Amino acid sequence: NAAGVRRAKKNSYLSLIPLVVIGFQTKRKATDTEEEEDQSEKKYRKCEKAGCSATYPVCFASASERCAKNGYTSRWYHLSCGEHFCNECFDHYYRSHKDGYETYASWKRVWTSNGKSEPSLKAFMADQQLPYWVQCTKSDCGKWRQLTKDIQLTASLASTYRCGMKFNNVKTEGPDQCCLPEDLRVAEVIDSWWHSMLILPPLFKDSPASPFLTAYYPDCVGMSPSGSTRTITPSRLSHQSFSTMSVPGLSPYFQPFYQPNECGKALCVRPDMMELDELYEFPEFSRDPTMYLALRNLILAYWHRDCKEVLTPQKCAPHIIVRGLVRVRCVQEMDRVLHFVTRKGLINTGVLSVKRPLLPERYHNKNVIVIGAGASGLAAARQLQNFGMQVVVLEARERIGGRVWDDTSLGGITVGRGAQIVNGCAATLSHNRPRGNPNVCRHAVILSQLNVKMHKLGERCDLFQEGGSATDPAIDKRMDFHFNAILDVVSEWRKDKSQNQDAALGEKIQEVYKTFLQESGIQFSELEEKVLQFHLSNLEYACGSTLDQVSARSWDHNEFFAQFSGDHTLLTGGYSSLLNKLAEGLDIHIKCPVQAIDYSGDAVIVTSSNGTQWTAQKVLVTVPLTLLQKNIIQFNPALPERKLKAIHSLGAGVIEKVALQFPYRFWDSKIQGADYFGHIPPSPDKRGMFSVFYDMDPQGKRSVLMSVITGEAVTSIRDMEDKDVANQCMKVLRELFKEQEVPEPVKYFVTRWSRDVWSQMSYSFVKTGGSGEAYDMIAEDVQGKVFFAGEATNRHFPQTVTGAYLSGVREASKIAAL
Repeated sequence: NAAGVRRAKKNSYLSLIPLVVIGFQTKRKATDTEEEEDQSEKKYRKCEKAGCSATYPVCFASASERCAKNGYTSRWYHLSCGEHFCNECFDHYYRSHKDGYETYASWKRVWTSNGKSEPSLKAFMADQQLPYWVQCTKSDCGKWRQLTKDIQLTASLASTYRCGMKFNNVKTEGPDQCCLPEDLRVAEVIDSWWHSMLILPPLFKDSPASPFLTAYYPDCVGMSPSGSTRTITPSRLSHQSFSTMSVPGLSPYFQPFYQPNECGKALCVRPDMMELDELYEFPEFSRDPTMYLALRNLILAYWHRDCKEVLTPQKCAPHIIVRGLVRVRCVQEMDRVLHFVTRKGLINTGVLSVKRPLLPERYHNKNVIVIGAGASGLAAARQLQNFGMQVVVLEARERIGGRVWDDTSLGGITVGRGAQIVNGCAATLSHNRPRGNPNVCRHAVILSQLNVKMHKLGERCDLFQEGGSATDPAIDKRMDFHFNAILDVVSEWRKDKSQNQDAALGEKIQEVYKTFLQESGIQFSELEEKVLQFHLSNLEYACGSTLDQVSARSWDHNEFFAQFSGDHTLLTGGYSSLLNKLAEGLDIHIKCPVQAIDYSGDAVIVTSSNGTQWTAQKVLVTVPLTLLQKNIIQFNPALPERKLKAIHSLGAGVIEKVALQFPYRFWDSKIQGADYFGHIPPSPDKRGMFSVFYDMDPQGKRSVLMSVITGEAVTSIRDMEDKDVANQCMKVLRELFKEQEVPEPVKYFVTRWSRDVWSQMSYSFVKTGGSGEAYDMIAEDVQGKVFFAGEATNRHFPQTVTGAYLSGVREASKIAAL
């Protein structure tokens, strides 16, 4: 160019001036060696990238007829240590008068339409021109080979490639190509400095994550914009566009990723950024997380497509489709990323059949005692054993399951004495969504593994008054609005309140309600007042307690965190099938109550009530909150004061159930196919007594109804005989169906969780003056030896089987990491 010509003329002119005139000493005569080096410099040019190890770069592109190949060029363009292209090939694509310009320009248009990053020529070369690398699948080889430029890598090819493989249906016989040495550049890729010298991050093509992430710029989530056929527009980034996002052939309950502008959603990750624990585990990706995100997103998507088999690096590696030596590095990093998300419980969880440990050998040197064989204990034990650790489970009862207990005595219908109804949304308290329970998304994985189906519950829930008449839906809707408005006012009140300014939820509701009536002048009818009582009974069902014990400041503390969304469902086969499968292959000792835990020494000693002792490095306590409050287990040393205070700041809620089997379905003609119906209490003192009835064989032929007893009603039936409770329930049913004959039940049962020695509760709640932080404090381990799990340790998802299950997975991850 012109500047180069000017520099050449200037240098020529200066060469005519004696050096002594401008103050330099006369230069000594060049040696023969220096002349040779000077000639070598003309023949070769080193890469200008500081630290590049390529002494004599080679152009991989060979696009121009004047390509420098391994010779001299005026400039080398660096993509990685071992991958360069020459200035002649740069010009071939970059200069508008060159043959390759239209190819580059066409690619650039697609990239600009779909991506967010700069469509540079280096990006073009990395995305379109670098050769693919593939690993030989022969067990005794595993060498990496560079494919020729005309061969496109696919997952199928990567899964079957052998050294010397011929393409285009050409079959040849010849010597074993595996004996040929591997390219020396491959050995450098594993070094940390190699990654730091990588100019552009790897962007995958045809990633399994693509269908999940169509709403994102591909290059923001580790995928190539050139492989996308959809264009990002502002309208595509609205929340409404993705609230119903689904992937063909995938359960709608599987949502591994947040969508843009989406509100909090449980157990999802942001596909475009690393979380704190990921940054801690992989600090080398903190500056540019693209490679990590591409691998993590691929793994999560692949798992959610098929969660019935263990996901291994070998299964994922063929789906890493990216050009250049960086593919070698990505496949190497896959092991670490996959083991991390496995340890975290995001993949390879549930009731998988595991033939070999899921984590590397360094994780196997621990033995753990798990106390309690409920959902949390079984989840943790299963995870830890699958990781490769030695696990023993000690259970006080003569059965597993804890507060999950399925009963099949009523004509073979499964009725959960404990958990059975699975709800997707945790915030709704209106009667058509009985209470929050974020079980769907996580248990959908296990249910899919077991091929168990859930029955989706309809939203219709007619409210019937004693006397048999149905409540006008307009009245129901109006009082539902007022009820939620009262809760909104309570939410406003608590915004500036400290913990010691707390009040009872029932007290605040009554205060707000009276103020509203006085200021508005509105008078509710007797029926409207009764409907409001129905909603209050549902609130007591959600809290598991009378409202005079519940914190007005923190009653719904978990709603500030991401929750699950989805349909409300009924596990017609019960939860036991899940827990029984989790328990398979575990070393479980039933009828073995634990009396003491001594963690004063290096090892933890656990003593049962009959004097038997077990020793382990770690112990996980998953007993119900009530047993911790009543010091059923003696700890030595005593638990920290902070933890004890948290334990006693939570309440142990109780609800009871009654289930009745009838000779025929007398309710069908009136209910007209609804899955449940509501009972308006005749007076406030009857609130909580059989407020909702569930049809336990929906759309079926068997005749079983189940109802719940909540709030003050739990106390009123505590000393009743079961037959008296059943009679009370029958009186209500006969009032609700007064226009017809209601037959006597064939069989029935009444739960007694308040009397159950090894639970004495249903689920936890925050007492007045307490805080949701107590859940976190109870979950804290003590000295890295004693760990805690259970629904009362899960601040995000308390009161649920999923909360218990996830707390077990959480603690398994913590134990494995230490």
